[in-house]
Amino acid sequence: MLSINLHHIILYSLGGIIVLSIAVYFFQEKFIFRPERLPADFQYRYNIPFKELFFDIEKGVRINGLHFYREKPSGLILYFHGNTRSIKGWAKYAKDFYRYNYDVVLVDYRGFGKSTGRRSEKEMLNDMQFVYDTLKSQYPENYIIVYGRSIGSGFAAKIAADNHPRYLILDSPYYNFGRVVQRFLPILPVRYILRYTLRTDNWIRQVNCHTYILHGTKDWLIPIRHSEELQELNPNKITLIRIKGGRHNNLPTFPEYHNFIRDILKD
Repeated sequence: MLSINLHHIILYSLGGIIVLSIAVYFFQEKFIFRPERLPADFQYRYNIPFKELFFDIEKGVRINGLHFYREKPSGLILYFHGNTRSIKGWAKYAKDFYRYNYDVVLVDYRGFGKSTGRRSEKEMLNDMQFVYDTLKSQYPENYIIVYGRSIGSGFAAKIAADNHPRYLILDSPYYNFGRVVQRFLPILPVRYILRYTLRTDNWIRQVNCHTYILHGTKDWLIPIRHSEELQELNPNKITLIRIKGGRHNNLPTFPEYHNFIRDILKD
């Protein structure tokens, strides 16, 4: 009787894992991305000079962006935001760079804000390269600093690996996205069902410019060990800056964060 019950438990458990795996495979985007959609006629309003950008990738795919500009900028920050909201809200962080005489460009991923197009990792990476190429035609490449926040850190690392920006700055990055998901769903075969892997660990090895990583020591969502392991992959070109007590979403509330950003941009 015990062996029969154990057999049933195993079958039910395997069945549950299979069903959950199928659900995660087909609905993973709803868990990964939580965009804020904006109507096409939405009007942005800010108290510093800016202009709205549109990058027409292909038919049906248009990436929306914001460009906060200075008269004679010291450089350009290309900012890849996290997995929520839209550039309407993320734009408040432009002031952290604008105050040091930098232009700032933020862009929305497909399905975020006014940006259109069906998402996939490959297509989103191609979009960001298109954006980078467009900006590179307007600015000397050694003026461009690529900044990636949370999920945006993977996109930033890939762009920096394939190009030659001045610096790469990663804010609360992950070693790779599969490891983040595996932490929360350890029973699932994440390797086979996850369509977004974002291999920061592979790309960062190919980055030639210096990389600065900022990470909170109390980040529960993406623990600081992710950044520590990234630094170990290329220790001569990666500086890890620990924000003591910082969590995943509150680094800009720490004076140390702003001090480090100032020092990096003034270098």
